Amino acid sequence: MSRIGKKPVEFAADIKVSTNGDIITFAKGKNSVDLDTKGNVDFNVEGNILTFVTKSDERDHRAFWGTYRALAQNIVVGLTSGYTKQLEINGVGYRAAVKGKVLNLQLGHSHDINYDLPDSIEASVEKNVITLKSYDKQKLGQVAAEVRAFRPPEPYKGKGVKYMEEHIVRKAGKTAKK
Repeated sequence: MSRIGKKPVEFAADIKVSTNGDIITFAKGKNSVDLDTKGNVDFNVEGNILTFVTKSDERDHRAFWGTYRALAQNIVVGLTSGYTKQLEINGVGYRAAVKGKVLNLQLGHSHDINYDLPDSIEASVEKNVITLKSYDKQKLGQVAAEVRAFRPPEPYKGKGVKYMEEHIVRKAGKTAKK
């Protein structure tokens, strides 16, 4: 049985929570995020507390109970403090720059890679570190994964784009026969 689903989601007074059928809308300022429960759980909003209840005692409904509670908590944290991901670029001649809503990457290909950032993502580059910020945890993770996929780190020299906290397991190169 999920223990996460039992915990209520508390949100600040400046976050507006509204419901429309199975959709919960969280809004703060100009940012708004929808959470579609698809009828898998019941929920209740009282004041500044959002609680989730299982539809039945089926295994799937109990699993959705904890999942939707965690997704709602992520949305609330994102709207109050936001999320950041940092990517590090390693390699000779590998560079990144931000031009408006476009992330320009030079990663050793024959051409520059221009990645259009979604509206909810802000990017900044300092030396060889790309910092991505957003209130939407899911979109932020997806964008970071797509940027990393342009040149994943290789195991011999560690060249490529990696997450700051990621550890690359290095392989030994070829050795000459004696």
